[in-house]
Amino acid sequence: MNYIDIFNGDADGIIALLQLRLAEPRDSQLVTGVKRDIQLMKALKYTADCDVTVLDISMEKNIKGLVQALEAGATVQYFDHHRPGEIPKHDLLDAHIDMDPNVCTALLVDAYLNGRFHLWAITAAYGDNLIAKAEQLADAAKLSTSQREQLKEFGTLINYNGYGATVSDLHIPPATLFEMLLPYQNPFDAIAADNSPFALLQQAYQQDMTKAEAAECIANTDASEVYLLPNQQWSRRVSGVFGNYLANQHPNKAHAVVSDSGDDTYLISVRAPLKNKTGADEVCSEFVTGGGRKAAAGINKLPKVQLDAFVSRLNQFYS
Repeated sequence: MNYIDIFNGDADGIIALLQLRLAEPRDSQLVTGVKRDIQLMKALKYTADCDVTVLDISMEKNIKGLVQALEAGATVQYFDHHRPGEIPKHDLLDAHIDMDPNVCTALLVDAYLNGRFHLWAITAAYGDNLIAKAEQLADAAKLSTSQREQLKEFGTLINYNGYGATVSDLHIPPATLFEMLLPYQNPFDAIAADNSPFALLQQAYQQDMTKAEAAECIANTDASEVYLLPNQQWSRRVSGVFGNYLANQHPNKAHAVVSDSGDDTYLISVRAPLKNKTGADEVCSEFVTGGGRKAAAGINKLPKVQLDAFVSRLNQFYS
């Protein structure tokens, strides 16, 4: 059997796969990339002996690759929380899709595995900025304040590592990070280990966030705030987690982090208000290369001449 694991390179995608492979180890081909590299199914050729697992990438954005896999006779198991479009009805497809804004892919896998690696799932929820949901799960798991803070920090660090224009922007390639975490049955063991990526990412995150907190706010209203970051590797790495940070600081507002791509475009990261987690996908989808989910979305290449239109639309939508 030819096993293929296709997964988003952020905390949710990595930890979703981590739970599955802790439960069922496989020698598989790993297909992933930076967080925004979501059309991962299209580059592969499928045959009837392929057993494919897909995690945390939009089915709608991968429909051509998915149909090709199914028509080739491959078995596909699909877990995701993004907008799926029309889900194919096929005997070889096992789809677990839930667009609830308080659900992430790792939580879908957690339910599928009956909570076998529940601490990892809580870590992913923190990393995906589902703070209220993660706290609810931490309450049920009777975690101490210190334990919660450790899982929240670890989830944030794994998520932070997924942001960049290319894998070269990242501190650790996502496939490598997954393999580094695979020996650990729970996140506390990974945090405590001498060779864990936790310490490396912790130091790097602190350096990047210090720079981000000095960023220029280019638009500030009662409904939204927009921040501009320069064309630097640290900017691309920190754009998503900086957006999460801002969202938690001002939960009644929408936030956008605009990163200069070094050409005539911007990379945009959007967070809906935490108290109204909807619409981010709608706003971003109005622009070419935009998409995402209700609570968090982005635009990969917004022409610079459209920045004012984007800022206006963001503010209008949430006013």
